[in-house]
Amino acid sequence: MYLEYCMIEITAGTLEEQIITLLQKTYPITISDIVRRLHVPRERVEWVLHKFQVKGIVKLEPLPDKTYIRLLRNDFHFIGGKHHRKPVRPGGEDIEEDDIGIMYS
Repeated sequence: MYLEYCMIEITAGTLEEQIITLLQKTYPITISDIVRRLHVPRERVEWVLHKFQVKGIVKLEPLPDKTYIRLLRNDFHFIGGKHHRKPVRPGGEDIEEDDIGIMYS
């Protein structure tokens, strides 16, 4: 029987990517550590971690005073990012009323 192996796609630049990257670099780590390092509300971190747990990406290991997070998979493909963003034109200075000229007076 052949099972197709799929990498987990994570959008670059998202909170999900930041959490995965942090989990890849740091173990053991708690929810409080993630909140402190990423400067985001605890509720958002818990929501993302719950979503990851349902997908089998992480396991939450609760202790009486803290919850540790263990990364179960490491097969991530980060998509999007800087090279996929819409380019922004440089400049965009405000135009003074005097600079409009006689044509628009």
